[in-house]
Amino acid sequence: MKPKSYRKKTATKHARVAAQQAEVTAGEVVQQVLAALPELLAVAVVDARTGTSLAAHSNSADIAPATAAAFNAEVVRQKQKALTALNLIDEHIEDILISLSNQLHLMRLADGGRKFIYLAVSAHDTNLATAREVLRVQAGTL
Repeated sequence: MKPKSYRKKTATKHARVAAQQAEVTAGEVVQQVLAALPELLAVAVVDARTGTSLAAHSNSADIAPATAAAFNAEVVRQKQKALTALNLIDEHIEDILISLSNQLHLMRLADGGRKFIYLAVSAHDTNLATAREVLRVQAGTL
């Protein structure tokens, strides 16, 4: 049997490799969303538990996707807690929409609620149905 320290290092190495593979997938999702919605303001793939941005892109100097990811992860976690508190056991969050005066912010949950895609678009230049469909398709790849 291998020493305990060897097993711990191997487990850590496997976790690191899995995280790197997840980041590659997250980066690909960001690129696919950008290709489908080139006019977007910002997009990020986010770990819902930690608020960490796994990959992100912004076309706007006014939006920092990593910062938005952290705050929106809290929105997702609170909504998940609300579902539990309301005893809505058979329900799950598909997406969350926040409508601002000039922007739409969408969060599409994936991977059993462990990740989500955050998207910010212009409310005047983007079709909401198209944006939601792009996120639905891309969330299925995470």
